[in-house]
Amino acid sequence: MKIRDLDLTDSPVNAEHQQLGLPPLENAVTHSGDHPVLRFAMWSVVFLLMGVTVFLGTRLFNQPDGHTGFQIIAETLESRAFWSAVAVGLLAQTVDGALGMAYGITSTSFLLATGSSPAVASAAVHIAEVFTTGVSGISHIKLGNVNKSLFLRLLVPGMIGAISGAWVVSSIDAATIKPIISIYLLLMGLYVISKIFRTIKRRHEEPRHVAKLGLVGGFVDAVGGGGWGPVVTTTLVGTGSDPRTTIGSVNLAEFFLTFVSAGVFAMLVGESPWPTVAGLVIGGLFAAPLAALLTRHLHTKALLALVGTVISLISIYNLYRAFH
Repeated sequence: MKIRDLDLTDSPVNAEHQQLGLPPLENAVTHSGDHPVLRFAMWSVVFLLMGVTVFLGTRLFNQPDGHTGFQIIAETLESRAFWSAVAVGLLAQTVDGALGMAYGITSTSFLLATGSSPAVASAAVHIAEVFTTGVSGISHIKLGNVNKSLFLRLLVPGMIGAISGAWVVSSIDAATIKPIISIYLLLMGLYVISKIFRTIKRRHEEPRHVAKLGLVGGFVDAVGGGGWGPVVTTTLVGTGSDPRTTIGSVNLAEFFLTFVSAGVFAMLVGESPWPTVAGLVIGGLFAAPLAALLTRHLHTKALLALVGTVISLISIYNLYRAFH
């Protein structure tokens, strides 16, 4: 689950996050967004989520091969892919809850290590994220965390990048693209580690090159199974943009690019990722207490070092497997 209610107090942890260019922690606040564009965006999210839920339910209980929905559920609970995804979802959501980012790159790294192809791994992550990013986007609008201008500047380029990335990763042979994805995830792991050594200087002017950033962020997010947050959010916040409205705007845009990339994956990926999707969602439901525990007992720099190192090592392992 993405960050929704932002704690903007001057707590020691938030001060450390600000210095490192990370999102603030989550907290309960009350504010509502009433701009027509944001109302339209919010109701679009609501109806799209309802449509996806109805579609998935209909597909589950109307199988062409004669299987009932309950049989499929029973088979899923007995599959190794499901329980591996539960563990991955638990770990990845714990990381995201403690740092406010890196869900996609963490989960994709582990799914590749368990034998999933890049297309199936990215498809599963994005389909699972449709629901979490949708709830997150609605919450950000209701809490007044969305900058309309920034959201609109990110929206279309991000969607174009996501569609292009989903098509690329679904159209290229898995054996060819897996080393490339592993190299990308290795670089993202090193990027997470590099944030330990950064000092952020705040700025007050409007961020530039937002459309280009959204295009690149959407593309690498779809290709690598994650990266929208580390690429877009941390770049904007890290260069001095307001954390609250930046995170809200980026998370709301993320729902729409996740939705379109998940749709492309559903059409192009031959292998069904539904057991993996279910495992990611269920594992993520139990992650909040672990994320809180990590946040309470580990410094943010230690978490960054731990997460970045794990992602890098898994990516190196995936590269080794790809070439041997």
